[in-house]
Amino acid sequence: MDRIAPTEHPVLPAIAARWSPRSYLDTPVTDAQLHAVLEAGRWAASAYNEQPWQYLVTRKNVEPEAYAKLAACLVPFNQGWIGQVPVLMLACARLNSAGNGKPNAWAHYDAGQASGSMAIQAAALGLQLHQMAGFDAAAARAAFNIPEDVAPIAAMVLGTPGPASALPEQLAQRETAPRVRKPAKELFFFGQWG
Repeated sequence: MDRIAPTEHPVLPAIAARWSPRSYLDTPVTDAQLHAVLEAGRWAASAYNEQPWQYLVTRKNVEPEAYAKLAACLVPFNQGWIGQVPVLMLACARLNSAGNGKPNAWAHYDAGQASGSMAIQAAALGLQLHQMAGFDAAAARAAFNIPEDVAPIAAMVLGTPGPASALPEQLAQRETAPRVRKPAKELFFFGQWG
């Protein structure tokens, strides 16, 4: 299935290829692929080079108990489609600066940059990383003893996209719908707002 974004201007192939499927094959993500995706996150930009992101990584066939615990933290809708996904992760942000202990106002932004880099690397490898807001942060914190100064901010799955036909009808329609974005003129302003 061709899901390449119809961009207004040329972009790197991996950026155009990145999307968020819900159908995944049970094909394992190799250690080399997983570490390449994580390495892309490790090298993301961050304010003052704080690198405030931390990720909990669970592999269905390697850490099955941890995978099941993290899956239980997802909202029911997301639990309904992740069945085949080989890797389930939790993106977190350290809320205080390692340098001075003060609140880091950019921690969430920086963790998002790391996750975005990981998503593009995944697409470059023929995988996809689907990021989800639909999870219970308090349940994840309790299940994994995440410190209070670390905020769970997104659940993510990583794997090889599968056929839309493997999904229920409503999700299959969303999976195959045309990819659209707001026009650039609504998002980027030159010289003045609006």
